[in-house]
Amino acid sequence: MEDIDFYLEEAEESMSKAIEHTDHELSKIRAGKAMPSLVDGIMVEYYGSPTPLSQVASINTPDARTLTIKPWEKNLLSEIEKAIMNSDLGLNPQNDGEIIRLNIPVLTEERRIDLVKQAKHEAEHGKISIRNIRKDANDHIKKLLKEGVSEDAVKNAEMDVQEITDKFIKKIDDLFAKKEKDIMTV
Repeated sequence: MEDIDFYLEEAEESMSKAIEHTDHELSKIRAGKAMPSLVDGIMVEYYGSPTPLSQVASINTPDARTLTIKPWEKNLLSEIEKAIMNSDLGLNPQNDGEIIRLNIPVLTEERRIDLVKQAKHEAEHGKISIRNIRKDANDHIKKLLKEGVSEDAVKNAEMDVQEITDKFIKKIDDLFAKKEKDIMTV
């Protein structure tokens, strides 16, 4: 019985990680709103080594369409500007000698639909991960039959795995629905 519990716990833990990963991937899809996380992946050349932008500047959102980046050292302004232009954000930084402003354009309807498709794709990846975890857990549980675990215990464990799977699939559906609403809200 301990073995079955072990596989159930392992499956649940792995599915939680799949949810976290899916949530992280969905958070990368920008919904036309200014968020400091928008520039998370940008690296700035700082004393010869690539450093995350958030470690060399403060990043704020004065309004829903603007990001301001204020470096802690003024000599980094041009480096930050260059890093933003070289990134895949598609934004034009405006440097006033003190701070850099990024104006986030309003998304077109077509672009919103594309972003929803991208989000749906990420959600589907998350569901596939969860189903693969379910398959692995069920395979491990079926092997326990050969070790003398009763068929009833194995059937019950498989039903438990399915319940866990359903719970996590619903979480992914909820994450997607929230992201879709976020993207489609003008």
